[in-house]
Amino acid sequence: MQSFEAQISWEAAVRWLKQQPEMEELVRACFYDDPLRSAADRYYHSSEWEAVRNLIGSTRGRALDVGSGRGISAYSLARDGWQTTALEPDASQEVGAGAIRSLAEETGVIIEVVEKWGEELPFASNAFDLVHCRQVLHHAHDLAQFCREAARVLKPGGIFIATREHVLSRPEDLQAFLDSHPLHRLYGGENAFLLKEYTAAITSAGIRLTKVLNPWESEINLYPETMSDLKVYIARKLLLPFPVLIPDWLLAWRGKRIDSPGRLYSFLGKKGVLGRDTDA
Repeated sequence: MQSFEAQISWEAAVRWLKQQPEMEELVRACFYDDPLRSAADRYYHSSEWEAVRNLIGSTRGRALDVGSGRGISAYSLARDGWQTTALEPDASQEVGAGAIRSLAEETGVIIEVVEKWGEELPFASNAFDLVHCRQVLHHAHDLAQFCREAARVLKPGGIFIATREHVLSRPEDLQAFLDSHPLHRLYGGENAFLLKEYTAAITSAGIRLTKVLNPWESEINLYPETMSDLKVYIARKLLLPFPVLIPDWLLAWRGKRIDSPGRLYSFLGKKGVLGRDTDA
């Protein structure tokens, strides 16, 4: 394996990953494969995005996709009828704002692209009906400020969703997670927080959490596996003849007890209306 004496850019790290034949499955699972249009279409039709769409519901309006990366989630929001703005500070033509612009131009999907950081959003307060973050919060330089900005630009009653965030049980687990990450040693940009740190940052910003989904509670966190795949696996382990009879509540119960460093959680919430809960 190639040795790296210094950290490189995120773009270079992803390019390196794509050049490793043994990493082909991981590259596809992360939607880093080319052509980008095909990867974006595959994400749009994935079980992960279907689960996100179900959480968001039938509401449409103005959406902000924070930390948009290559733009696969911004593309999916736009295809679903949202007036979409993609916020991405990296200008990269492969994994950043340049890639999003190319994707929009090639597909004809309208996406406004803004090259800024999530901790200081260049938008008016109460501007968006939805703030969507995919694998973004754990990269925040200031998690509390990031969430305050997300809440500020949301309209009262607006939806906040942050998916596939890395969670730790103990602060000392962070190094084990970083050591296991395939790209952190190259570009040094990975991180993870305690579950209570995520929930405190979100709720303190004025967003009422309606769902906190653990690793086995949603297709969002399981992708590229599915809930059905997980039930088949468990049924085989327990010698059960009918995987479909394994209830979702049992997976949710077991998922809360997973302790692996960096496991995935997702968060759904709403901004309060005039200081009260939106569903009251």
